[in-house]
Parts: sequence; C-alpha cells; structure tokens
Amino acid sequence: MLHPKLASRCLVLCTASLYGCGLGAGPAPSAVQLTVTRDFGAHVLHRSGSLKLRGQETVMSVLRRNYTVTTRYGGGFVQSIDGLAGGQESSRPLDWFYYDNGIQAQEGAAATNVSRGDHIWWDRHDWSQTNDVPAVVGSFPEPFLNGIAGKRYPVRVECEQISGTACAAARAELRSLGVPAAAAGLGQGTEPKSLRLIVGVWSRIGYALGAQSIARGPRASGVYAQFSPDGRTLTPLDQDGHQLRSLGAATGLIAATRQTEDAPIWVLTGTDAAGVDLAAHAFNEATLRDRFAVIVSGAGSLALPEAAP
Repeated sequence: MLHPKLASRCLVLCTASLYGCGLGAGPAPSAVQLTVTRDFGAHVLHRSGSLKLRGQETVMSVLRRNYTVTTRYGGGFVQSIDGLAGGQESSRPLDWFYYDNGIQAQEGAAATNVSRGDHIWWDRHDWSQTNDVPAVVGSFPEPFLNGIAGKRYPVRVECEQISGTACAAARAELRSLGVPAAAAGLGQGTEPKSLRLIVGVWSRIGYALGAQSIARGPRASGVYAQFSPDGRTLTPLDQDGHQLRSLGAATGLIAATRQTEDAPIWVLTGTDAAGVDLAAHAFNEATLRDRFAVIVSGAGSLALPEAAP
C-alpha cells in the first residue's frame, strides 16, 4: 500500500496525465540529458547518448520514447523502467522519482515540458524515511546553468567570508561554466527567485534561511546527514536514517534543499574552515554527478545516503 502522502501525489500525477499531456508542435528541445539510476544514484542503469526526441516533449514522453516504461494511475505514475519496478522489496517501499535540473518534480512527468539543456534524472529508491527529496546536487551544473523550467535565475553566492578561499573557489567554478554569480554576506540573498549558494562553517551558517531544515534531518530537507549541535561533527545517515559513524575535523558537506516553490538553496559547508575548503574545491561535476548529496574529507568523497555495511 502506498504511503498516504505519496498516494496523494500519485493522484496529482494521474490528473496531470489526463489533461494536455500529449506532444505539442514546435522544434524538439536540444542538449537534453536523461539519466536512469537506482538506490539514490548508486547504480547507473542508463545514461543518454543521442536521445530520440520529436517536437515539444514532456518528461514522460522522453522517457517512453527511449526506454520501455509501464505506468499506473492513468499513465501519470511510472511503475517500471526497462523491467525494474517500484513496489515493496524486503519490506521497503521503493518507487521511481524524477528530478528536472536537480529539482524534484512538483507535477506529473506527463505535465512537465522539457526545455533546452534540461537534465532529467529518474531514480528508484527507498522512500521509507521521506518521499520528499526536494533538491539534489547530482545534476550539476544544473540548475545554475539552464535554470528551472527553461528560465535562468540570478545566482548569489552568500559567504561567511567573502574574501575567503572557499568563496573564491565556488565563484570561480561558476564563472568557468559561464554562470555570473554575485557575492554577498550571509543573509543578503533571500529573494525567492534567486539561486542561493551558501558557503561557510556550519556553526555559522546553519541558522540561514533555508539551511535550517538540514539540521532537522532527511524528513525535513531530504539530506541524509546530521550535524552535531555544536557543528563540530557530521554524521552520514543510511537510507533508514541510521547513524553509521561520525566524522570530525576537516569534513565538508555539499547539499541542496528547497522550500515550497522557492528556488533551491545549495550549501558548501563543513565542521570547520578546512571542511568548507574541501567542499568548495569538490564543487564540480566530476564529484557531484549522480549524487543526492556529498560528504568530503581527506579520505575522498562519500555519497549520501551512505550505503549500509
């Protein structure tokens, strides 16, 4: 049986699929990427090369045109992709979720048009802890490069130390992608239609609007990690929300979340300045690809949620 909240979402998807969800006239969107994974991006099942596209596509039509798909609820909810289905597995609820430029869908796939440069990501994962992971980092450089629903948003990098190396590294990465980014102090970029990247030690930025939800765990933010009250340790969580270990000094976190209809908020943070520097220098496509969130340390990077032993 579906969780009540997910069942409600399914009804929305079903309704969306019944109205205006066919292909429209016009040229096919270009430079579209389609990725299919499972287990929070841990296993890549498909990564698009040359996609079959025709006319104005929806997220659902792109998926169905390129892979074998079965659906439920009037065609608006994906049941399986190339034979891998949602449902129950080892008493865990598993379903397919999709992200458009790193943002979890608020509408059904059949109701969401595809724009030029969109990165569409389908992942089948356990939603026992939360079925709402509002934003992920694994589609980087999206949404900074092409924005949301075909609209680029102004980018603001809010830094604990504007003159610090972490702030400079984050801005340099965005500039290398052709993304102009204004720098500001903490709390100076609260406009809902701006993409905010908050850079600083967790004990100093955790109060920032949008970042507080990360402190409340995956049910509030979709981020499977927990800082200690003093911010000096960072604990990765597995898909069940279990704490497997704690990491101390020089540990960083790269994560994204979202509140209501606002633009996503990204954080480059850590247990201390060294951790923030590690996060800022790992702020790149190679590190973030196909990951929901990432912990970085001297030992390398760790995808979240952490895989159980």
